[in-house]
Amino acid sequence: MLSTLTATRGEQGFEWRAGEITRLEAFSDAVFAFAVTLLVVSLEVPRTYHDLLNVIKGFPAFAICFAMLTLVWYQHSKFFRRYGLQDTYTVFLNGVLLFVVLFYVYPLKFLFTNLVGELSNGMLLPPNSAEGPLKLTVGDTRALMLIYGLGFAAVFGVFALLYLYAYRKRTALKLNELEIHRTRHSLIDNCGMAGIGLASAGATFVLPDRLVGLAGLIYFSIGIYEWIAGAILGKHEQRIKQRMTG
Repeated sequence: MLSTLTATRGEQGFEWRAGEITRLEAFSDAVFAFAVTLLVVSLEVPRTYHDLLNVIKGFPAFAICFAMLTLVWYQHSKFFRRYGLQDTYTVFLNGVLLFVVLFYVYPLKFLFTNLVGELSNGMLLPPNSAEGPLKLTVGDTRALMLIYGLGFAAVFGVFALLYLYAYRKRTALKLNELEIHRTRHSLIDNCGMAGIGLASAGATFVLPDRLVGLAGLIYFSIGIYEWIAGAILGKHEQRIKQRMTG
């Protein structure tokens, strides 16, 4: 029974059912690559030392956005490697996800460029921002946090639908008990992330003007959620492994 906990490729305890890279995955990777291009601080190579310093100033915001986009790409890649689904419904949800990612890029870049600029008092702003961080009105802040929250919820909401679909097809995919648990765990996690995004978006409607920025602090609850969910579902996974190796 011990061999059932070791995948032949990719992920310990979860056999990757995908074969060679498909056209759907290749197309998705191209879209993610294009999204990263839209995040780039400057498409022109600096010609002077002053230009280089200006480009470097934009790197902190770029790094944050790049890390977040990489996380989405990794989750996308893991799902398709795990299940190898290529049917019409999966293609549709994948298309929705890629659309949201591309739409999400500019609000993401705008938010973190301005946030880093504010926190650094304008010292870490990319080129063409010499006038300093944008002075957003309360209405602007509400709209920006609403857009970000809805985009965040949409990305993880689509992942939740993908994992729900894989869970419903667990018999056809021949998932074992551990793989079913991890699929359910991923489904719960993505629902949780989508819920946090919706909570932040909803907070923009109820917080008073002087506290509207606190809507962004709701995302710090991700760590608390991960700790609680990891502890509860992790114990369940350990019990499954013990049964499978017993």
